[in-house]
Amino acid sequence: MLQFPSSYAATAPDRPAVIVGRAGRTLTYGELEARSNQVAHVLRAHGLGVGDHLAMLLENRVEFFEVMWGALRSGIYVTPINWHLNAAEVAYIVEDCGASLLFGSAELLAQLGEDVSLPAERRIAVGGPVAGLADYDEVLAAQPAEPIADQCEGIYMFYSSGTTGRPKGIKPPRIGGEIGEVSSFTMLMQGLYGFDESSVYLSPSPLYHAAPAGWTTGAHRLGSTTVVMERFDPVETLELIEQHRVTHVQFVPTHMVRLLKLPEAERNRFDLSSLRYVIHAAAPCPPDVKRAFIDWVGPIVHEYYSGSEGAGFCAIGPEEWLAHPGSVGRSLLGAVHITDPSGKELGPREEGQVFFEAPHRFEYHGDPEKTAEAHDERGWSTLGDIGWVDEEGFLYLTDRVSNMIISGGVNIYPREVEDVLVTHARVADVAVIGVPHPEMGESVRAIVEPDGPVDDESAFAAELIAFCRDRLSHYKCPTSVALVDTLPRLPTGKIAKRVFDPWLREPFADGAVHRSTRRTAQG
Repeated sequence: MLQFPSSYAATAPDRPAVIVGRAGRTLTYGELEARSNQVAHVLRAHGLGVGDHLAMLLENRVEFFEVMWGALRSGIYVTPINWHLNAAEVAYIVEDCGASLLFGSAELLAQLGEDVSLPAERRIAVGGPVAGLADYDEVLAAQPAEPIADQCEGIYMFYSSGTTGRPKGIKPPRIGGEIGEVSSFTMLMQGLYGFDESSVYLSPSPLYHAAPAGWTTGAHRLGSTTVVMERFDPVETLELIEQHRVTHVQFVPTHMVRLLKLPEAERNRFDLSSLRYVIHAAAPCPPDVKRAFIDWVGPIVHEYYSGSEGAGFCAIGPEEWLAHPGSVGRSLLGAVHITDPSGKELGPREEGQVFFEAPHRFEYHGDPEKTAEAHDERGWSTLGDIGWVDEEGFLYLTDRVSNMIISGGVNIYPREVEDVLVTHARVADVAVIGVPHPEMGESVRAIVEPDGPVDDESAFAAELIAFCRDRLSHYKCPTSVALVDTLPRLPTGKIAKRVFDPWLREPFADGAVHRSTRRTAQG
């Protein structure tokens, strides 16, 4: 059978392809087939052919999949856009990716105004009319529900999260293959994680990100049902697992932390017995958090490490992880190499930049300089992470190159400190950064989102530093603490440190821990 939703529209048209959690809207495979065919005809009517681009500015809703599959059956590059961005940032991505059409929710398109330069008839509003723009339902109603004559495989062109600068478009190397051709990714979903037509996959993250979009559509290629949450909520997550008998769920570590911080009685009142795989990725998971999660749900917690670029894929199961705590697994898609700053390959347990041998060379769209920076002269590619491998080939990530703090000539990796502080009972979230220091070059600062009100901020800051010093070498620990109402963590689980307000990087006048100020971290 071809790995494409059309196969299940023919054999099981009434099976739910998509269930939207809180709203309860359902899209069957039969409906997905008809609506995505209509979208494909819209694309051809607007002159989009194989290798052209469209953009989507859609929340987690059923129409996301109608448009996505319309593009994926038309040989189109499709770029889902982060709907948390402002109008200028959205306009940049629409322009940069070369989109000929923009599908967006009525609410979001209305907020863009004229920032986006596409003509009004090429901005299609979903979920209600927007003055002057094309209406999604009307546009689709004018098109047939049968497949276009020249169907072929489209592909995503995701933009990086932009945690260290402007987002970069990641252009895949090929497009236009035969519809339903078997891919290494769907083989992985089947072989490693047991996906089949009986699977029910819960996705709690925004669909504009690579993993939620890729795994939900991958599930559709295998005939599974996907349950999509509009927003992550820990209690609602457990309710949906119980209600829909979810078999697979994918989290980022922030989700896991928030679930574990629910009262134990609250967590245990839900029936989670249907779960067969809990998968996590996208950001490092503190070992203590993962161990606690395994203790709760059982040895069904799997982890993988990869990126939108497709450079490398490591995976580790629960038993392997318990034997190699902290590892993200062994590489399944090309050898992993650790190098020093000069490019020399390092041996086991030596720390350096992580590179992979990749079957295909990726490129950043329109940016040959950034593409070159992500590859070395041997053709190995990197996602910008630092780590090491053990004698058995298990990879351990330390941090990102861009996050490293150098204090007194010593390298300090924020992730190690963050992993400790997030386990403190009164910490909801934390980020660690380097701030200027007149003698040491940089000093370590913890930016903390407390879990509830703090009566004595200076005492709380001192408590956190002591907590860290009990568990790490003192030189790694914060010398200052800033308390904030909200940390700008992306829904993908990454901290957007680039948008921290400048005051968070200012030296505290006397260096004392009590000189924290309660504000929001996001600019």
